[in-house]
Amino acid sequence: MIFKAPYLRKSVRMKGERSVALDQARGRVVLLGVFFLLAYGAVAVRAFDLSVLRGVDGGDAQGQDYYDYADSRDLRGDIVDRNGVILATTLPSASLFADPALLIDVETLAADLMRIFPGLDYGLTLQKLQSDNRFVWVERNITPQQQYEVLQLGQPGLGFQHETRRYYPQGSLAAHLVGYTNVDDRGLAGVERSFDAYLSEGRDLKLSLDVRLQHVLHREIARAMREFTAKGGAGVIMNANTGEILAGVSLPDFDPAHMNVVKPAQMFNNLTLGVYELGSMFKIFSTAAVLDISKIGMGYQFDAREPIKAGRFTINDYHAEDRILTVPEVFMYSSNIGSAKMGEMLGTEALRGFYRDLGLLDRMDFEIDEIGRPMVPSPWREVNTLTASYGHGVATTPMQMSAAVASVVNGGLLVKPRLVIDDSALNLPENDNAIRVISPQTSMKMRALLRLVVTDGTGGNADVPGYEVGGKTGTAEKIGADGRYDRKKLISSFVGAFPASQPEYVVMVMVDEPRGNKKSYGYATAGWVAAPAVARTVSSMASILGLPPVYKTEEQEFSHALKQYVSVKEGRR
Repeated sequence: MIFKAPYLRKSVRMKGERSVALDQARGRVVLLGVFFLLAYGAVAVRAFDLSVLRGVDGGDAQGQDYYDYADSRDLRGDIVDRNGVILATTLPSASLFADPALLIDVETLAADLMRIFPGLDYGLTLQKLQSDNRFVWVERNITPQQQYEVLQLGQPGLGFQHETRRYYPQGSLAAHLVGYTNVDDRGLAGVERSFDAYLSEGRDLKLSLDVRLQHVLHREIARAMREFTAKGGAGVIMNANTGEILAGVSLPDFDPAHMNVVKPAQMFNNLTLGVYELGSMFKIFSTAAVLDISKIGMGYQFDAREPIKAGRFTINDYHAEDRILTVPEVFMYSSNIGSAKMGEMLGTEALRGFYRDLGLLDRMDFEIDEIGRPMVPSPWREVNTLTASYGHGVATTPMQMSAAVASVVNGGLLVKPRLVIDDSALNLPENDNAIRVISPQTSMKMRALLRLVVTDGTGGNADVPGYEVGGKTGTAEKIGADGRYDRKKLISSFVGAFPASQPEYVVMVMVDEPRGNKKSYGYATAGWVAAPAVARTVSSMASILGLPPVYKTEEQEFSHALKQYVSVKEGRR
């Protein structure tokens, strides 16, 4: 037995350094386990103290303790919808770091970390673990399960640092409006960015969004894109009187929790940053202007029998009637010729000034930074007045369009889109509803015209029985790479207001580059693409908000009085 002693001592010396390191690692795991047990025990005791021992008269103490806890960890404030549903919150988290000098078998460790964190790059991770630095980040904001698996490795050179993680319970829903933060909880987009300082102080932010309506609008735009194989889409639900945004969608979208896999096209906000020629929707404004400024009656006639030659442009009608049209007929049949003649009657200064009053020519004032600047003819010539009357040559954002429509239908008072429900601490300007853009009488006439479009015109697919939807189609060609308009690439949109007799809501859907299908007989125009999406949205809204239907006879219809100005043609009115 004596001769074996030196051998044993030698073996101990050969493996001593590795054994000591492993023993240290095991010891750290044990100590960490003991620490967690003590910490959880302390939490349990504290919870018992607050909930039981102080439950009778300690309400104030509980609240104070909560805020002290939040402040001690510098937790970023929550973002919630109008009903208190959490859109963004901050949770305690852990981040993994390494001290390369203490690591053992870094090649095996790098492979093990790849298994735990599939998103890591093996080569880069190995380079970090072999560096001369005494501190390197391995992965930020890891899950409890990942933390447990790292502990199981028993590596002495790995450690955890307490941090916080921004969590978005609704995933991609409203991502373009809510925004996202970086790994250090600094806002990079949306309200996360524009209210970064406010949220960083631990104060909550309430938005005007309704998650229920957000789900509905997102679903219907996604459906329209899927059915018509579209490139993208956008939409908004707005309170017609206050400008509050109840839902705002831009597709494709992204999950703020996984920004490392997001593509640039997903991050682009089609709703507020993208500017588009929205086509015949602009006829709402040229018609309102001519009724309000020129004081013409509904029976006034415009000759739409011949195309208009204007420089190198020829203005034609897509839905050609080839006859003299009254104001309601120009609007319900969406006559480009008739609208151009309305613009001619108004003159350049009057039309351009009216568009500016509605906020269509300037960058929109909104609570996020991702705002597009409208494209306006410069210089603005007489031919631009004719084309701008029906939405050609002027580009704006879907959000601006919706706000302008709300201003026309709500009695004629300008509204500004708003996303944040006012809090005195925010020092936000009040929505000035005192700015009048058209008279109440003109607004009433426009609501009747919009209803006529749905009952008898191009927007029939937007009708929802019992809810008196009024609206306008808009189909516009996009400019191709050669600088010319491409007939195969369309922007198809529909904006609706309901109930038309006294609108409370404006709903808009825009679909980018839809393709016709068998169901639409090959058409990819607004009446086939966007109008049905608005109808489905309104129907779901009514159910969610508890809006009872009101059924009316033809004689009771809000637009019935306009029928006297509509001629019968081929069995239709």
